[in-house]
Amino acid sequence: MILKDTIVALATPSGAGAIAVIRLSGNEAIAIAENQFKSVSGKLLSKQKTHTIHLGHIIDEGRTLDEVLVSIFKNPNSYTGEDVVEISCHGSSYIQQEIIQLFLRKGCRMANAGEFTLRAFLNGKLDLSQAEAVADLIASDNEASHQIAMQQMRGGFSSEIAKLREELLNFASLIELELDFAEEDVEFADRTQFKDLIERIILVIKRLIDSFAVGNVIKNGIPVAIVGEPNVGKSTLLNALLNEERAIVSNIAGTTRDTIEDEITIGGIGFRFIDTAGIRETKDVVESIGIKKTFEKIEQSQVVIFLFEAQELKRQDSKFKMEIERIKNKYPQKPLLIIANKIDNLSASERQDLAHSISSIQVAHSQLLSAKTGDGMEQLKNTLLGFVNTGALKNNGTIVTNTRHYDALLKALEEVSKVKEGLDTGLSGDLLAIDIRQALYHFGEIIGEISSDDLLGNIFANFCIGK
Repeated sequence: MILKDTIVALATPSGAGAIAVIRLSGNEAIAIAENQFKSVSGKLLSKQKTHTIHLGHIIDEGRTLDEVLVSIFKNPNSYTGEDVVEISCHGSSYIQQEIIQLFLRKGCRMANAGEFTLRAFLNGKLDLSQAEAVADLIASDNEASHQIAMQQMRGGFSSEIAKLREELLNFASLIELELDFAEEDVEFADRTQFKDLIERIILVIKRLIDSFAVGNVIKNGIPVAIVGEPNVGKSTLLNALLNEERAIVSNIAGTTRDTIEDEITIGGIGFRFIDTAGIRETKDVVESIGIKKTFEKIEQSQVVIFLFEAQELKRQDSKFKMEIERIKNKYPQKPLLIIANKIDNLSASERQDLAHSISSIQVAHSQLLSAKTGDGMEQLKNTLLGFVNTGALKNNGTIVTNTRHYDALLKALEEVSKVKEGLDTGLSGDLLAIDIRQALYHFGEIIGEISSDDLLGNIFANFCIGK
């Protein structure tokens, strides 16, 4: 897949703004731009140094379209590795389209989604995992996802995979060499060293696979279901977390008939809170549908907050415990946080007694809260952050967020485990070589040493046009 034509696209979001950037890339990018650009200095773009900016006008058949700044980046020192021109024009939608249409008439082709980054990959400016990190960086909406995308775009993940692949490849070469001297029964690959390498590779792969659990929630946000009986303050809690009146709050039980969702960032991690319909026996058809959806949302969530009214604990202690046990038994793997709400109506001694009572419930996490006054909100946020293992993130460790990488690592682990088993059982070199080649293949898939047009098409189809 070698792309030689010149492409053009809007590199900034569509719509009116202060400025817009139109990007060209390809062998003829500078020549095409030069023919339509009149510099105030009278100099030709093709004669200028790379990484310079020039003031002038875009001219269409003698008609001035706009006063612009033109930046030129000559190959191979550009994002795509080709000649690149970026035109900063005024942000009128009309001006944007007029300039783009002009370049299309003069020999450019409209860029496909992600084609600039695809060309960067094909020209060796980025490996495949770095190219995918570009899309993640654009989509990052919190500190953690931004940090991971930056680390991967700088090559942190790919360099770790490339190092493993290189070490495995060195031993694979020795194993393959042994096959050429099969009749002489010689060993070029030290089996003890090779076994140590395989065990180390397995540990690294397992660590990367385990990191996906954290990476996935950081990338996509952590869904948190807020459940409990009607009128215990679930909507008030959601509004307090979001710091806005997102959900309707009323003294009438059953106000929330459907689930309400919104996202916030806590400590750099995205959380998606789901305010659900109150769980209770009801003959109201609409409310019953809402309660059914509540259990569907619990199924989809990764953390469950069970909220109840503080003053009701003594009167309905056994009922609350039964409901908590029901959720625990049905979703044993989900972290469950028990919160006694509306403590603003309690005295200090009553709060102390309540704290003792809910701590006796066999749940790892419980606390007191007033969603109305905000008392206990910081503790709640810290508890939620505690559910996310951010150790690797804090230590700037490699975290896998890409499902394709995760799948390739699982397959690589399977093949490397076969190699280890073969070494343990004294398997012949020709059979070991088969499993080693498969492991190398899956490592190569991640960084793009091995790729197909279909794979590239699927990856870059998710990019925005202009990147």
